[in-house]
Amino acid sequence: MPFDPHMIQPFRDELTEIGIKELHSASDVENELRSATGTTLVVINSVCGCAAGKARPGIRIALEHAVTPDKSVSVFAGQDKEATEYLRQHFLNGLPPSSPAVALFKNNDLVHFIPRHRIENRLANEIATDLIQAFDAHCA
Repeated sequence: MPFDPHMIQPFRDELTEIGIKELHSASDVENELRSATGTTLVVINSVCGCAAGKARPGIRIALEHAVTPDKSVSVFAGQDKEATEYLRQHFLNGLPPSSPAVALFKNNDLVHFIPRHRIENRLANEIATDLIQAFDAHCA
């Protein structure tokens, strides 16, 4: 059962406030990613503690870096179900479902992926460093 939308709005706002566009449907994902050129950061957002204390803060820190993706989008696991499922089936190349998770695409190719197990046991600044290294390697 999905969480009350009012309860999770602050979790969404943490990302939209830093310029990350929310995708709510499969067509939203299709429109944003199929035609994408350059680099796109994709966040699979979640209500869990590791999303709140590690993933979203790490993403915020990383997006303050001088080199960043051309665009950033998110889907919310358990809320934007159609969008999340479509993303996982069509863009994440058979990777097991993971939320939270962060993916970096370059010209529609997945070039970097941070699944939940690489989020939950790390600090926000470690996640940020991981993303910054990916940004420097693929977005410059």
